[in-house]
Amino acid sequence: MTAPRFQYFAAIDWSGAVGARQRGIAVALCADGHDAPRLVRPGHVWSRGEVCDWLRDALPPATLVGMDLGISLPFADCGAFFPGWVHSPATAHDLWALIDRIATHDAHFAVSSFVDHPEIARHFRRHGGRQGDRFAPGRGRMRVTERAQEAMGCKPYSNFNLVGAAQVGKSSLTGMRVLHALRGRAAVWPIDPLPAAGPVICEIYTTIAAIAAGRSAGRSKIRTGAELDAALDALDTRPHGHRGAIDDHTSDALITAAWLRRAARDHALWHPQGLTPEIAATEGWTFGAR
Repeated sequence: MTAPRFQYFAAIDWSGAVGARQRGIAVALCADGHDAPRLVRPGHVWSRGEVCDWLRDALPPATLVGMDLGISLPFADCGAFFPGWVHSPATAHDLWALIDRIATHDAHFAVSSFVDHPEIARHFRRHGGRQGDRFAPGRGRMRVTERAQEAMGCKPYSNFNLVGAAQVGKSSLTGMRVLHALRGRAAVWPIDPLPAAGPVICEIYTTIAAIAAGRSAGRSKIRTGAELDAALDALDTRPHGHRGAIDDHTSDALITAAWLRRAARDHALWHPQGLTPEIAATEGWTFGAR
């Protein structure tokens, strides 16, 4: 895998919040080279459905897309997504299909029906003090890739956690519905093999991009144009030129698109040590986690 395989690089800061449109979604795109990434539809308040449509219908064909969400749930630690349940899916593809089937009537790619399912709810920590009896103590179950993130100095959260400002569960679950809708239109690495042509979607963790841009894990959020340009410079990217304050959804997307352009050249990132065929098919991996 080398950078010439891709001509464009996109990063999507995602949101699992309730509602038709999400101010937390930002989409950035850049071409191969050194120009700064730019927002797609600047000023637009995206819906999850619109992002799905853009990925399906408007994405340049040779694009590597990073989505800031978990593309699967923990599996390797217990040998199942939902241990003890006879209908627990066997692969990530099956998990996406299950989520979409149970939540099919939830508008805007929401997943309320899925996490309310009486057997599945046992594994999640939800609002209102509702913690399932199978939710693991502490921060919850982790995927192998999230343990790799920890070793890099990051602080990932379990995708089974749906509570708190740092929760990633609903973002991930809603994203899995979108990935299911895109089956056959874009490969999702490493759950799908890398195709010789066409777009590829991967999971990103924006803190990894920020660390590569000279930030620390504890100071990963960029909130001014000056900080943004300094981080872009560390990624061999020309200044964006934004003046004054910038929201971190926008800066996360811009920085991560620039990082993806450079990171895609690193052969080792496509072959992390902990990634086995079994983990690829079930849990997936975060691009950039070593």
